[in-house]
Amino acid sequence: MIPANPRVSILVPVFNEAEYLPALFARLLAVPLWQQVPVEIVAVDDGSTDDSAEVLDELARQHPRIVRILRHPRNRGKGAAIRTAIEHAAGEFAVVQDSDLEYNPLDLARVLSPLLEGHADAVFGSRFASSGERRVMYFWHSLANHFLTTVGNAVADLNLTDMETGYKAFRLSLVRSIPLRSNGFAFDPEITVKLAQRRVALYEVPISYRGRTYEEGKKIGFRDAVWALVAVLWYGVRRDIYSDRGAGMLDALSQTPRFNRWMADSIRPWVGARVLEIGAGMGNLSRHLAPRRQLYIATDIDAEHLARLRVRFQLRPNVKLMHCDLGVPADFVPLAALADTVICLNVLEHIEDDATGLANIAAALSPGGVAIVLVPQDQSIYGTLDEELHHFRRYTETELRTRLEAAGLAVERVLYFNRITRPGWWFTGRVLKRRNSSRFALWFFDRLVWLWRLIDRALPWPSISLIAIARKRGN
Repeated sequence: MIPANPRVSILVPVFNEAEYLPALFARLLAVPLWQQVPVEIVAVDDGSTDDSAEVLDELARQHPRIVRILRHPRNRGKGAAIRTAIEHAAGEFAVVQDSDLEYNPLDLARVLSPLLEGHADAVFGSRFASSGERRVMYFWHSLANHFLTTVGNAVADLNLTDMETGYKAFRLSLVRSIPLRSNGFAFDPEITVKLAQRRVALYEVPISYRGRTYEEGKKIGFRDAVWALVAVLWYGVRRDIYSDRGAGMLDALSQTPRFNRWMADSIRPWVGARVLEIGAGMGNLSRHLAPRRQLYIATDIDAEHLARLRVRFQLRPNVKLMHCDLGVPADFVPLAALADTVICLNVLEHIEDDATGLANIAAALSPGGVAIVLVPQDQSIYGTLDEELHHFRRYTETELRTRLEAAGLAVERVLYFNRITRPGWWFTGRVLKRRNSSRFALWFFDRLVWLWRLIDRALPWPSISLIAIARKRGN
């Protein structure tokens, strides 16, 4: 089912393709899908030296509501042109369309379908899984494509058939949250590796393909293949996948499944049948707690997180998603007395007016319902890691109890969670003053969670977090 009012942006990088542009745009505008889905064409003239600029201007004059033209004063490469188009596109979804006639726009409906139906975060159109016609072309060029795809699959742990395809479609909010660096044809392996590292739902669909010969204007060559190989290896050993560093830290924590299960297991005894989770983020806890609930409402304020959650939980009819800001009472009006459990883990410290946040939690609970609130403990260890995560404060147990009671929530129990990481948090954030945690350290820590769970209560220092179990007063 196509979601309400989506918009598709077609991103067209152009370099010296004046001969093909009128026919290409005619085919793009004739795609039947646009009768159901609004479309825009964002074309970037990448320093063309032929008449491409003039042809694009004329096409924009003929179709002012659909066609937008952007320009680079000099040729910077396909990847740079696509980045510029991504920056200026206005759609919810986008698809890259090469400015020649090798790819058939009639395939766009097939390429975009998994996105429009909510199954995918990104879709590649495969020339080698084709169920339609495909022009027989150069053996060595095809061999290079297969080799690069194989290396890319090995590095990114995928099973694609065509990494170098020109038809790549994606949710715009997703790719805007990924720092893309490549200027040339290395854009294709870069985005493939980074999408894999983000663990998105990546689909592949068959497309037709009518490749050009070099005499007809084909531009990619041996040097581009070498750079593509370098890009696969380079981005494969890095994890440069978030523009926002705070989101990068959340991603790092998503790579600690044993720790996330420990947190979920710690609160599971108090989780009821109708649950509201505040700040679900990437679903690190939701995936442990949502199964077997009558209703599980996962909320966040980040549109990209909600989009990822929609794909992640598409097969769970009990999971509902919505935008909800803990600090905004209006967002809780439709949630009044709806939940028997509200889960708020590592969120309260992110809002300045935490009294309003707790009042909103209480409003969402039915009488006798349980609030499960996890917050960081002890302002004395507040450091650069807290600053990077935009924490307003850390709490003492007395402060947390007082605030909960003032919101009409009777505290039944306070759990002291995760003593083991307190020395590392203090040393990293207060002594080293670093703003992120080592991924290797997190990986190593997660492998030993079985041990930390055994010894955590015996450690002689305070825990890094407090978990309050509080019940709403009333009949």
